[in-house]
Amino acid sequence: MPQNNRPTSPHLQIYRLPLTAVMSISHRLTGILLSAGLLLTVLLLVALAEGPAQWALVSGLLTNWFGQFVLFGFTLVLNYHLCNGVRHLVWDMGHGFSLEVARRSNLVVLSASVVLTLLVWIIALSV
Repeated sequence: MPQNNRPTSPHLQIYRLPLTAVMSISHRLTGILLSAGLLLTVLLLVALAEGPAQWALVSGLLTNWFGQFVLFGFTLVLNYHLCNGVRHLVWDMGHGFSLEVARRSNLVVLSASVVLTLLVWIIALSV
């Protein structure tokens, strides 16, 4: 079979997505994860409504290391989606489209997400 000498289009194995594209994909993914997190919230509410025995079971699951890991991840996802959503609202108003501002806003969103998550957990653990 003859060799085709035409150039090929870049694909994800050789092309590195810009951080803004990764953040956009992550925003969609965190929206899906937040929807899944609603199931956890419903589980908590149902257990609370069912009585002390069911609440103790669910509470026990969420207070072990894996439950704390899931709750920490849910908090991080929630804060990321919130911060990135605010950035999208600013973009919807027509601001922040230059490359330099977009790069800085990427870092602000990531930093704010981590800081807010740590603050939530520091406050929650101190109560």
